[in-house]
Amino acid sequence: MKRVIILLAGLILLMLSACQITPHQENDTKKIENNLAAVEDHSSIETPSELIDEKGSKKQDHSSIEAPPELTYEKGPKKQDHSSIETPQKLTDVKIPKKQNQWNLLLANGEFPLPEDFRVPALKQLSTGHMVDSRIYEDLQHMLVDAKAAGVSPIICSAYRSVDRQTTLFNQRVAREIDSGKNEENAVAATAMVIAVPGTSEHHTGLAVDIVDINYQLLNEEQENTPAQKWLMVNSYKYGFILRYPKDKVDITGIVYEPWHYRYVGKDVAKAIFERRITLEEYLDAH
Repeated sequence: MKRVIILLAGLILLMLSACQITPHQENDTKKIENNLAAVEDHSSIETPSELIDEKGSKKQDHSSIEAPPELTYEKGPKKQDHSSIETPQKLTDVKIPKKQNQWNLLLANGEFPLPEDFRVPALKQLSTGHMVDSRIYEDLQHMLVDAKAAGVSPIICSAYRSVDRQTTLFNQRVAREIDSGKNEENAVAATAMVIAVPGTSEHHTGLAVDIVDINYQLLNEEQENTPAQKWLMVNSYKYGFILRYPKDKVDITGIVYEPWHYRYVGKDVAKAIFERRITLEEYLDAH
């Protein structure tokens, strides 16, 4: 009987010792629990430069990022902010030509800027997406159709242009001239020889179109040697158009030679200008 009691007591002591955790074991257990808690709980983790929106998703915070200044031109090795460049002031005290009241003889150049409130009465869209004065649409279409029938392929690359668009183009060119080393005054003067000052461009009137050969679309003097230009230069007057800026008339037009720029003036006037080899300025001055 005593032996049974002793055995039971020993067994109980053994079980109690197996359930006890030593101080060292207790510390290890707490470390594991803390580590697990740290892995699972991200509530205290901060995400740098991020915000949480109402839906609980994170979005990048750009509130402290400043956008670079807008550039006024698209090409060139340097990109500087030339937004403060001012285009030449429009002339106000000018003598209007006698036939200026005829819509097809409207003159727009550096000496005769368009009125600030000028608007084209009605624009009509071409198949290329460009717009022209609706009154020249049919003659222009006939010219293009006949040109293609003659075996050449002219395409329109520019037509009506707003003053805002002209300002953008002008400033882009001025910026490139400045980047090439010119001061602002000389840059503006050089630009005005190749791009009309905003408010003085024929493109504002809807009466002018830039036409190039489909196989050579660069706007340079080589354009004159293309089949399309060779046909247009001797036939465009039949449809009421003239080559507006001839090579030998730069001193009169104020614009460099552009063997792609055609202006509608009406068939009778175009025939007179073509036969006499003069410009629109000279025609208006004589009439």
